[in-house]
Amino acid sequence: MKRSPLKPALALMLAAGLLSACSLAPTYQRPAAPVAAEFPAVPPAGGAPAQPAPAADAKTAVDTGWREYFADARLQQLIAAALDNNRDLRVAVLRMEEARAAYDIQWADRLPNLNVGLSETRGKSPASVSSNGQVSRNQRYDANLAIPAFELDFFGRVKSLSDAALASYLATDEARQSAQIGIVAEVAKAYFTERAFAEQYALAQRTYEARKRTFDLTQQRVEVGASSRLDLRSNETLMETARASALALARQRAQAANALTLLVGQGVNADGAMASDAQIDAMSALPAGLPSDLLARRPDIRAAEQRLQAANANIGAARAAFFPRVSLTAAIGSASPSFSGLFDGGTGSWSFVPQLTLPIFDAGRNKANLKLSEVRKNIAVADYEKTIQIAFREVADALAARTYLGEQVAAQRAIQEAQSERLRLLQLRFENGVASSLDVLDAQRELFSAEQSLVQARLLRATSAIDLYRALGGGLK
Repeated sequence: MKRSPLKPALALMLAAGLLSACSLAPTYQRPAAPVAAEFPAVPPAGGAPAQPAPAADAKTAVDTGWREYFADARLQQLIAAALDNNRDLRVAVLRMEEARAAYDIQWADRLPNLNVGLSETRGKSPASVSSNGQVSRNQRYDANLAIPAFELDFFGRVKSLSDAALASYLATDEARQSAQIGIVAEVAKAYFTERAFAEQYALAQRTYEARKRTFDLTQQRVEVGASSRLDLRSNETLMETARASALALARQRAQAANALTLLVGQGVNADGAMASDAQIDAMSALPAGLPSDLLARRPDIRAAEQRLQAANANIGAARAAFFPRVSLTAAIGSASPSFSGLFDGGTGSWSFVPQLTLPIFDAGRNKANLKLSEVRKNIAVADYEKTIQIAFREVADALAARTYLGEQVAAQRAIQEAQSERLRLLQLRFENGVASSLDVLDAQRELFSAEQSLVQARLLRATSAIDLYRALGGGLK
């Protein structure tokens, strides 16, 4: 039996396509991190004792799941709902799926396609062009198994494009993880903000009710001549100030609840209290590690590096465009003038069409495309370095906040306790006729301000602890 010349040609095509690629992409080297080897030391301020460092064996942020990090059961429910419903996170997931599909398409170009074809051809030639001077008609049926225009990737163009698509897909997956970390942190911060406004509103409302009772009592005393109108107006000012504060805090609480609703993706009914000092202490006890650890912990840094690798691979594809492109087309089947005889003996057919394309003149297109790829890589390098610098600053800022806000809360609590004791003593002096009512009113005003400031300082400390957790890559588990 005579051997078809197509078989060794097909074998050659498959072997060449699978084994011949040699990438022209530059050897990838990770750029050096443009930050210090350690985070800056944060000395205690104002003569305060140094804050104790987290234990050496303390769990890192990456190893601490958000359910473990946030002890509040209601907050855990809100975070879980946000991860299911948040539109930003949903878009990030869809972009990852989009990039995965693009990679699958690009990877498929590295393998030959196999098609089955069935065709019918009919034609008519006039007598004037016929060799026998008669009108001729022809009819033909073809059935074949074909591999159309498969590129032999001698210079790695297709492989480089596939590598770039893979890196882009991995970058979108890292971006999805970064989005999840952001959602977890933002929901927690929005929740604590809403709870802080609720606590401040409750303080303002209680203060208003107490001052209203004082105002009503003073008004009765004025009517019998036991107090002056100056005392009445002073009490009225304090009462209305508390009411204005309560109204402002009610508005801020409603707006904070709306922000939380947007993040969660559904209606929320926040309840519970602000994180306690013990909870905030536990949240703050995260080891910072070294800046080099961020390269593995932070998905936004990993995403930037994947984009850099994609840009590096695209240079290989741009370089390969300067070299010849070889493609092979092959088919094997049968041909017959009648459909019924299509698969009879002696109807076998085959074709083998190698094609070599060599760029001669392209008006500088390939050169410009290579330059574009190199510029885009330089942009990706700068973006990668900037991402590292931003991460370094976020951690350094959070570490500074951990030190100073802890001291600030302690100082603010001391102020609140001192103002509370001052008010108690002035009330005793007023009852004994030693202090004036204006002194008491002033002490009430100062205590209210100190109470509100303490809540705000505790909120800042809680949100800074969340910022540290986020900056260190926590929130994925």
